[in-house]
Amino acid sequence: MSDLNLPTVIESAIRGIACKCPRCGKGKLYSGFLTLRPRCESCGLDYAFIDAGDGPAVFIIMIAGAIVVGCALIVEIKYQPPFWVHAALWLPLILATTLLPLRAMKSLLIALQFHHKAAEGRLIDREP
Repeated sequence: MSDLNLPTVIESAIRGIACKCPRCGKGKLYSGFLTLRPRCESCGLDYAFIDAGDGPAVFIIMIAGAIVVGCALIVEIKYQPPFWVHAALWLPLILATTLLPLRAMKSLLIALQFHHKAAEGRLIDREP
């Protein structure tokens, strides 16, 4: 694929959030909840290059933690409810703020990795 046909960063981000192929934007990226397909069903892009690692989980944990802890502190200071009310309120919110955006965050990072041609680091050979 030539550089003229590469998507812009915004197009790559939209393809990532939609969980579509980072190259063509048509094929599905996942075969399960977080299980990647071996290749794109539309353009045939091999997904072997993908290595999102723990990045999506870390971003989601930081964002969800800020939301849940902030809300919990506000409710505790304002209403001082018993602990069972905290458990009833925050456990579903924790599940919703971590599991729902995880797929989109992982595919967003995959699309940006493809867009920027990210690869494993290499040492530079230098003359002694």
